[in-house]
Amino acid sequence: MKWTVSVTRHNRRPILRYAAGMGSISASKFKEQCLSLLDHLDDQGLVITKHARPVAKLVRIESSSSSLIGALKGKLKIKGDIFSMGERWNAES
Repeated sequence: MKWTVSVTRHNRRPILRYAAGMGSISASKFKEQCLSLLDHLDDQGLVITKHARPVAKLVRIESSSSSLIGALKGKLKIKGDIFSMGERWNAES
C-alpha cells in the first residue's frame, strides 16, 4: 500500500490518500458523514481507517451487479425447516 498525505483547504487537517488519488477517512468521520459520502463516492472508492490503519474499502456497485439484487425474488421455494440441521438431538443429554 502506498500512502501519501495531503492537506485540505477548509480545515487544514492532513488526510491520508491511498494509492493513486483514493480518499481515506477515519471511521468516526465516516459515521458522521456516511450519507453524504455515499452520494459523492467516486469510482476509486474510499478507504476507512481506524487509528490510521485501513480497515475497510467502500466502493460503488457496478451497474451490471446492481441488477442482481432481488433478481431471484419469488423464484425460489424453501422446502422443509431451514433452521434445522436435519437431525434430532436432546440438548440435556
